[in-house]
Amino acid sequence: MKLRFAGLVALAIAIAPAAFSQATYQPPRTPDGKPDFNGFWTNVSLTSLERSGQFKSLVIPEADAQRIEAGRAAADARASLPTDPNSGAPKAGQDVGGYNNFYVDAGTQFAKINGEIRSSWIVDPPSGRIPYTADGKKKFDESLHFVRNTFDGPETRPMAERCLVGFGSTGGPPMINVMYNNTYQFLQTPEHVVVVVEMNHDARIIPLKAADQKNPQWLGNSKGRWEGDTLVVETTNFNPGESLRTFFQNSYLLSPDAKVVERFSRIGDTQILYQFSVDDPKLFSQVWKAEMIFNQSKQPAYEYACHEGNYALPGILAGARKNEKLGLANYAEEGE
Repeated sequence: MKLRFAGLVALAIAIAPAAFSQATYQPPRTPDGKPDFNGFWTNVSLTSLERSGQFKSLVIPEADAQRIEAGRAAADARASLPTDPNSGAPKAGQDVGGYNNFYVDAGTQFAKINGEIRSSWIVDPPSGRIPYTADGKKKFDESLHFVRNTFDGPETRPMAERCLVGFGSTGGPPMINVMYNNTYQFLQTPEHVVVVVEMNHDARIIPLKAADQKNPQWLGNSKGRWEGDTLVVETTNFNPGESLRTFFQNSYLLSPDAKVVERFSRIGDTQILYQFSVDDPKLFSQVWKAEMIFNQSKQPAYEYACHEGNYALPGILAGARKNEKLGLANYAEEGE
């Protein structure tokens, strides 16, 4: 019994610093007495929604994190060097690449929460992976195949490509980091919280009073409430056309019946703890949960001039028509 008691005491001491610092922190407040979230915040990080195969657990050993971060910083430095003027133009058929490093801002460090360096935002299930059912995974694969291979017209292309919403669930909910444009502006009144997203200038208007959640919207229909010093936002009624949230490693599917609950808590002068859960029995075997850090941004959100709808979309569709005339399969099908 004494050994068991001693173990409990040791455990309490081990977890006390993080819990104590969060519980006793007093955030700045708005005139109506609520925690003040106003300002610019960013969730840029090397930590991604799901855990990659290179990590075995939620927590990354510090030495491993430092090695990976140093490698990433070095790669960014090399990619930022001016192009060799003597290298010549790419040869015919050579991959010319996409964005150069000037436009990319994916971060050079992993997120740290409660003193732990995190390998994924997902904390439950313990695997750090989205818990699709067999049928849910099939629907996800079919949706991904559809948007990569269907070029019949603009309505078949994904929402981000049409400049309707941001890429990769940046607007959320949940709001996930991607390779660039990870800045958010929070605007707060006694009756509303508005989150303006740098990516595509999505704006989430979250009422804190009575709200009608019946009409489906691109980013779902949200309503907020205060639980002590934590802002809790519940979102339902997702538009079926925006069900696929895809952007490289942060790809996932939501059904129109999904329910996302977000919790925003200021845990320091420069940090917000962002926690969320996704409940969607049509696709997932359990409610999955995640948490990430929003850090105070040293720069504002910049204008996001979405040209995909003006130039990329007509070009993509024109290329598909050209392939049809030549009897060629489209590029995505050839690459699969």
